[in-house]
Parts: sequence; C-alpha cells; structure tokens
Amino acid sequence: MAQDTEAGALKQWAPVVGLTLSAFIFNTSEFIPIGLLTDIARDFQITESQAGTIITVYAWIVTVLSLPLMLLASKIEFKKLLLGILALFVISHFLSAIAPSFITLMLSRAGVAFSHSIFWSIASPLAVRIAPRGKAATALSLVVTGTAVAMIAGLPLGRMVGLYMGWRATFFSIGVVALCVAVFLLFVFPRVPASSQGSAVAKLPAILKNRALIGVYVLTALIFTANFTAYSYIEPFMAQMAHMPEGEITFSLTLFGVAGIIASVFFSRGFENHPKFFFATGTFGLAIFLTLMQGAAAHIWTSMLLCVFWGITFTIFGLVFQSVVIRLEPQATPIAMSIYSGIANVGIGSGALVGGWVFAWPALPYIGYVGAAFALTGGIICFAMIQDFLKH
Repeated sequence: MAQDTEAGALKQWAPVVGLTLSAFIFNTSEFIPIGLLTDIARDFQITESQAGTIITVYAWIVTVLSLPLMLLASKIEFKKLLLGILALFVISHFLSAIAPSFITLMLSRAGVAFSHSIFWSIASPLAVRIAPRGKAATALSLVVTGTAVAMIAGLPLGRMVGLYMGWRATFFSIGVVALCVAVFLLFVFPRVPASSQGSAVAKLPAILKNRALIGVYVLTALIFTANFTAYSYIEPFMAQMAHMPEGEITFSLTLFGVAGIIASVFFSRGFENHPKFFFATGTFGLAIFLTLMQGAAAHIWTSMLLCVFWGITFTIFGLVFQSVVIRLEPQATPIAMSIYSGIANVGIGSGALVGGWVFAWPALPYIGYVGAAFALTGGIICFAMIQDFLKH
C-alpha cells in the first residue's frame, strides 16, 4: 500500500519535474553565450562586441513577443504547445551547433528566443494547473529553482563543455538534453485544456495606467541594463582585466549563481520587516559593486568576492520587484508579469548593446562604471517612488 501511495505521488509530481527541467534548459540556453563569447568571436573571426549582438537580438525578440504570445498561448492545448516549442528549441540548438556563419547562428538563436517567449508565458500558469491539489506554491517554487540552478550549474557546465569540446558542442548538448526532456514530457505530461485570457486583456488598460507599476517597469529596464552592460562581457573582462585562467572564470560564474540562493534566503527572512533596505540593496547596492569592478580586477580573489556580492544584489532586485508587481496587480498578475518579463529583456538586450559599445571603444576597464550609472539612476527613481511601491 505504501509503495502504491509513493508511486502515485511520483506520478503526480512527474509533470512538475518535467516543467522544472524545461525551465533549467531554457535559462541555461538564454545565458550560455555569455560564457562562450570569446570562443564564438574567435571561430567566426569577429570581435567580442560583434558576437555579443546575439545576446541583444535574443533579448529583444523575447521583449517583442512575450506579451502577444502570452495572450495567444491560451488558444492551444498546453501539452501540444509545450511539446511544439520544445521541438523548435531542439531544432534551433542543433542548427546553432552546425552554423556555418554568424548570421546562421543569429537565426538559430532567434528560433530559441521565439520558443523562450512562449515558454515563459505559460510556465507559471501551467505549474499551478498541473500541481497536486494544495501544492501550487510548491510547484511554482520548483520552476523558480530550475531557473536558479541554470545560473549555478547550467552556465558553468555549458562553459566547461565549450572549453574542452568547443562552443558548438555546448549548443548540441543543450539540444540533446532538451530532446530527452521533451520525450519525458510526452509520456508524463497530462492534457491541459486551453483557458481564456479575455479578462486579462480587459485589464490591460488599467495596468498601463498604474503609476506605481509603470515606475517598476522603468526601474526594471534601468537595473537590467546596468547589470547586463557588465555581465554580458564578464568573461572577456575577467580574462583580460583580472587575468583569470579559464577554470577560475567558470568558478566565478558559479559563484554568481550560488549568490542567488543566498539572496533568496535573505529576502524570505527580511523583506517584510525591512523593505527599504532591500530596495536600496537591489539598486544602489548594484551600483556600488559595479563601480568596484575595475578595482577588484587587481586580484583574482577580490574579483571572485565581487561576483558573490554582485550576484546577491542583482537577485535581490529581481525578488523584490517581482513581489511588488504581484502586490500592485493581484487580479491580473499573469499579464503584469508578462510585461515585466518583456521589460527585463529590454534591459538585457540594451545592456548587451551598451556593453558592446564600451568593449569596442575600447574601454573595457570602465564597463562597470557605465553599468553603475544606470543602476544609480534606477536607485534615485526607486527612492523617489518608494511610497508608491510600499503603500500596496
């Protein structure tokens, strides 16, 4: 009897596990070019700043498609939709692995971005709908865990594969893992009927008139631009400015991801009692640590320590303001979060573009200062509007 109960529980949780694995591979794929930028540039005989455009184009495609695809996704049965976007994801990665030119690589990444836009439009609602009864919050946290593990393990592992077998092997490996996840989901994922988003569409005008929410979106664009101005080029920065060996760069990227777990613990324990501290940490704190990039590059260990604090502050920003979005729009959270995701990708793409300009100047030593200027502006806006954020 106990074995039957255990087997039943595993069967109930299997679809959630599949969704978590999907979150892991989607986020690993999104950021993997950051860890392989130098190798990609060398292979195609272009500069790192030119190679960085694949990060910008990817992010801006997600920006443009997130909201409309969130609204359209409800018209398709969700299992069919999920398997379809995984098929596109797999094919696009195999194309990346054999790309004969940088343009082909860019097109393949556009395919990944398209599937990414749909996946993150349906991931949270799906997690809630397929979760065992009374376990919706746990299911959502598992999907978030898949995202966190991508930063902790996915990006460093992908970089290691790239270092030893070439960057093309990394993209091929992600495609193979995604194919295995798709086969798993084919057998364990239930049919989930489409649901109407009409009520959410009706709330869109009200959302766009919410002053505090618009403030969150502006702030999100600035902070993500600040972070990804520097983070998009962290690999060449560590190599050229901190003179880090390849292994230490990979370890630094791992530390950045692990810092996200530390940040989530701090957030869960202290945000309700000390919200202003967390607002300041996620904005002004990020500005401080980006400002310290050049000085920290004087030694490998100080650069690694900087990655820890940098990772903590940026993760805290995401946790704080996703929480604020939910509080500001409790009745239309899916559409508000979809817009938030799109705005975040505006920042990712803009940051990669600005960082590319700094890199091409050439002014790589000062890339942290440029990012810090955006973060400082964001901090000023945050504290000018803090009462709007807190009154809800």
